[in-house]
This record gives sequence, structure tokens and C-alpha cells, in this order.
Amino acid sequence: MRATWAGAVALAPSKDVAAELHLDWQTVKRLEMDYMREQLQRIGTPGPQVVGIDEISIRKGHSYRIVVSDLIRRRPIWFGGEDRSEASMDEFYRFLGEKKAQRIRLTVMDMWKPFRNSTQKNAPRSAILFDKFHVMKHLGEALDKVRKSEYARLQGKQHHFIKGQKYTLLSHPQNLTGTAHKNLKRLLAANKRLNTAYLLKESFGQLWDYEREAWARKFFENWRASLRWQRLSPYEKFAEMIERHWDGIAAYCHPENKVSLGFVEGLNNKIRVLQRRAYGLRDEEYLRLKILASMLPQI
Repeated sequence: MRATWAGAVALAPSKDVAAELHLDWQTVKRLEMDYMREQLQRIGTPGPQVVGIDEISIRKGHSYRIVVSDLIRRRPIWFGGEDRSEASMDEFYRFLGEKKAQRIRLTVMDMWKPFRNSTQKNAPRSAILFDKFHVMKHLGEALDKVRKSEYARLQGKQHHFIKGQKYTLLSHPQNLTGTAHKNLKRLLAANKRLNTAYLLKESFGQLWDYEREAWARKFFENWRASLRWQRLSPYEKFAEMIERHWDGIAAYCHPENKVSLGFVEGLNNKIRVLQRRAYGLRDEEYLRLKILASMLPQI
């Protein structure tokens, strides 16, 4: 019966379970934590071959923790560290142990140097892949800088078109409907630089469609050449960043590295939902358990 109560908390907000069972919040929380620890104990210590690394913000003020996921089994396996430093990343590899770290063949991450340094040191046999989501996020930030520069440069009617259109411009076009879609078309028709920058951003995603590195490289060189005479300084800086990190981006062309790149971001979205809906997640141990047990089977 105790396991049933605790399992119910995993499927519904804790305050609702507490009200239904006529128990106080702390009792329900303690039952749930015991249940989640039992879930983790039953699956044992992970031995992943492909891992995804990301960080989450646990409170305002640049307070971060690292989340590592097994991308084959599609579940988080470690939550910890004190920040986004190399030392914090090293903690994961100590948890895993040297023998299991040597078995990791691929690590997916953003272009954060401390993560890369720690992985190269602790899992030297692993290839490193910079995931598409974070690369495209940098390009989205470059597009927004173009938007801001155009907003500052223009006056009158064209100035008005740009105001308040940040998220319309940065959203995937398939996610826009009704008024937002019309606003995007009107904005791009009214401003040539923004239209060019937008089309370049949308086309760049094709880079991950190539199955041979030579083809991907040719695409990137052509894309970069198209920046000439466009006066898109943020895009030129983005292209320089891609050049510096090319090996970790082109690694996706190799068949053995064709892993699901959306899982880590999907997990981040799930974590944000947990943080919004659940009480008591300022308790970091509770948050750790909620994340690690979020994709485990019920007992």
C-alpha cells in the first residue's frame, strides 16, 4: 500500500495526493522520496555507451546543475555538480568509475569548453558531438542581434514592423499560426536584411541532413560564402564559431553517431514542467530524485 501511495505521487501533483490521502505534505514527500530511491536502486549503476550532457538552472542568479542522460536507454542517469565547471563535470566520471567511462563511445553536448575538457580527460575513447539544438540556438541569438540592430537603425513604419516581433522571428515557421504567421510575412517583406538573415537561419539546419562530411563541409562553405556583402556581422561571428568547432559538428555525419538529438532538450522541458508544478523542489535532493526517476518504470 505504501508503494502504491508513493507511486501515485509520481503521476500526480503531490499536494493533490496529500489532500486525497489526508496526509501532510512532508509525509507524502518522504514516501515519494523512498519510492524513487527504490526505483533507482533496482536499476543499479548505469553503464552507458552514448551520453548527453546539459545543464539546468535551479534558481535565479546563474546557479546550475549538470544532467547526464543515457541516450540509448533514453533516461537521465546523473544529476550533480555545483556549477558548469570542469571540476563539476569530473564528478560524473568519478561516479561512473574509470572502467565504465572508458566504454563511452559518444558524448553529445553543447560547445561549452569545460564539458569538453572533462570528457576528453576522463573518457578519451569517446567521440564528441555538438548537438544541433544548441548550435541553432546560437544562430537564433545572431538573428536576434540583427533584429535589434535594424530596430535601432530604422524609423517610422519599418521601425514599427520590427517592434515586439522577437519570438515571431525566432519561432519555427511550422509553429506559427494566424496573426503570428501574417506578422512574420509582413516583417520579412518590409525589411530586406531581416529577410536575408531569416532565410539563412532556416537553411542552416540542412547541415545535419548530410551523411558524408565532405558534403556537409561543402554546404557550410557555400552558406558562409553567401554572407559576403550582406553586412550581417553576428552571422559572420557565428560562422567563425562553427569553424572552430567543426569536428564536433561534422561528427554527426558518421553513421555510428546518428543518435536522437532531441532527447536532452525534451528532458529539459520535462524538468521545467516538474519545477513549475511540484512543491518542495527547492530541496535539491528531492529535485535530483524527481529528475532521475522521471523516466523509470513504476514499481
